[in-house]
Amino acid sequence: MKMTTLKDQKDLLSELGAIDRRIHLLNDRKIAAFFEFLGLHQRDDVPKDYLKWEEILIVVPDRHVSNAIKKYRYSIERISFLTNPNAEKIHIFDAKEYRAASQNKTQFQIRQMLRNSFGGARSPFGEN
Repeated sequence: MKMTTLKDQKDLLSELGAIDRRIHLLNDRKIAAFFEFLGLHQRDDVPKDYLKWEEILIVVPDRHVSNAIKKYRYSIERISFLTNPNAEKIHIFDAKEYRAASQNKTQFQIRQMLRNSFGGARSPFGEN
């Protein structure tokens, strides 16, 4: 790409907007490749519109899985991780959904919530 002199702020903002759009598309490709690596693209329970979400919450079942994949958080924008020991496998959610559900809750209330939602599979009666 040939560098040109931008003569005014409007041209500069237009050029920066085009660059931002290209970066966003590349990040979407990173997310799709990462989900393919995790095997999420083949699962029926994974929403197909996840690239439309502002931020994607990846719920993992234990710290070992979290530690193995958390390095990707730094190279892929728009993803975050949550460890839910009640989950049996990796799940994804819209991070806005989680923030809304956990807002104004204590740690104890959040732990209780994670038993049955955001990947949790335990029955409220202690059965699994």
